[in-house]
Amino acid sequence: MKYLKNILAGIGFLFVMGSLIYAVQQQTEENDEETTISTFSKVDKNVADTYQISAIDIPENLNFAGEPAPMDDPEIVERIDREFLVNTYWQSNAVLLMKRAHKYFPIIEPILAKNGIPEDFKYLAVAESGLQNVVSPAGATGFWQIMRATGREYGLEVNDNVDERYHIEKSTQVACEYLKRWKDKFGSWTLTAAAYNAGPGGIQKYMKIQNVDDYYDLLLGQETGRYVFRIMAIKEILSNPEKYGFQLEKEDYYTQVPTFTVEVDTAVTSWAEFASLYEINYKVLKRHNPWLREPHLNNSSRKKYTIEIPNKGYYRESK
Repeated sequence: MKYLKNILAGIGFLFVMGSLIYAVQQQTEENDEETTISTFSKVDKNVADTYQISAIDIPENLNFAGEPAPMDDPEIVERIDREFLVNTYWQSNAVLLMKRAHKYFPIIEPILAKNGIPEDFKYLAVAESGLQNVVSPAGATGFWQIMRATGREYGLEVNDNVDERYHIEKSTQVACEYLKRWKDKFGSWTLTAAAYNAGPGGIQKYMKIQNVDDYYDLLLGQETGRYVFRIMAIKEILSNPEKYGFQLEKEDYYTQVPTFTVEVDTAVTSWAEFASLYEINYKVLKRHNPWLREPHLNNSSRKKYTIEIPNKGYYRESK
């Protein structure tokens, strides 16, 4: 009997101790949970305090090349709103566009002005390429995304050795001539911009099928349907960066490196060796002359080419 009582007492003691341990564990878990919830709440609160996401007030007087957008049309307003939201809240891209625009707009603007093309078309180049020498899946190339056949039609040299679609001044001049040609045809800068994206034949086909003659009345594919609205949004954001929350200082922008030019009217067996004569390397030479497509120049016709060379001291010396 004595042994039985001892056994029962032991069991009771173990039961009490187990209950106490369980209670302590539960309290600890509850405290940990409260701490975790408190921590997450604090993080959420901090994010909200420092980063506010809101709808964007669309300017009432939006226009492209002086042609006003019909802001009394709710369907148009929704499409414009989409482009403002996408281009404002894609912050990294917007900042890069601002930095590049500061570098390249001073080259593009005088050429547009000389040809009587509205300044708004510099934003078309932004929409086309992001002011980079990119190549589209269809083969359109350079800042202005010019097709090979179009470049040749307008007098650019386009081959394996040299591709002047990468030459910013020459390609901008070709873009101006193209735009003037189709402005005379369509009578509207807005339709001309759409034709630059979709091709004039495509725009003419849609106009005929739908029996309308205004970009804002046309039902187009998604890319061209967004195109002019995207350009207007880019124009507004890049023109008023502070209004849309972008804070850039003068030193943040990209700038042109000063250059001088040399003329070449013979073959060049090695552009790398040519570059070394001016104490730069092949990479730097190509940076300033991206239209040189191979590491040599054939030039059997003895054509005269103008090569840009950066002033000394702007790049680190080649080893």
